[in-house]
Amino acid sequence: MKWGFHEGELAAQRAAGVSLQAQRLEGMLAPADLSGGAQKFLSLRSYAVLTGRDHDGVLWASPLAAPPGFLDARGDVLQIATTPRTSDPLHGLPADQPVGLIVIDFATRRRIRVNGTLTDAGEDRLVVRVDQAYGNCPQHIHPHDLAAAVAAGRSGGAPHRAGALTPQAQALVAASDTFFLGTTHPSRGSDASHRGGPPAFVQVSSPTRLWWPDYPGNNMFNSFGNLQVDDEAALLFTDYPTGATVQMSGTAQVVWSPQRRVEFTVRQVVDGLSAHQPA
Repeated sequence: MKWGFHEGELAAQRAAGVSLQAQRLEGMLAPADLSGGAQKFLSLRSYAVLTGRDHDGVLWASPLAAPPGFLDARGDVLQIATTPRTSDPLHGLPADQPVGLIVIDFATRRRIRVNGTLTDAGEDRLVVRVDQAYGNCPQHIHPHDLAAAVAAGRSGGAPHRAGALTPQAQALVAASDTFFLGTTHPSRGSDASHRGGPPAFVQVSSPTRLWWPDYPGNNMFNSFGNLQVDDEAALLFTDYPTGATVQMSGTAQVVWSPQRRVEFTVRQVVDGLSAHQPA
């Protein structure tokens, strides 16, 4: 696999006026070796987000939650001792496809992005051959208790599937200070990233449209670079007190001026909120 910034990332960096700053970071995209500090960090985590395609080829961002130890990194191989829950659109996802993961520790505000190929997808484990693994800046990461998310990761209530957000899902999105974005590139594969801001920084324009401002980050523009080439995108929102999720697949467009923001159009929604309401 080629490494270094691809044409979309370079275009996004030029549009943002940060090409020189980004050039200094290009070495982070060298082939991965998950050893030392990265290996230990992964082994202690209980939460990750996976970007991949379902059997119909639709892109989704899905939570992977389990007790610490479920991520086992050795060299350029990451073994994952869990799979998306049965109610998740990526449950039973096919192997031999590019995937992206972000592994995050909300308490210490650390995160590692892992991109590679899903070489095995069993009933209770996933195996990824890693092409890239690198840390991201700690900006905009808010603390969240993952206990409910880990518990929900072992269950699978009946989700609501639709082509638009329900009022309940709109309320969750509008109140969120955290979500995850999945994007893809035709030759470089899929990517998962974190987005954070003050509560209500995501604006819901309608049941099928939402947008959010983009805040300064590490200037690499991996996600925006993918969107320059392929506008397919996936979103994951979580109600952390209950572990319920709202997942969306659709398209995203970067609006560069007057203030940089992203506009998202919903195509499909998988809403697990109703399964987590008190009886």
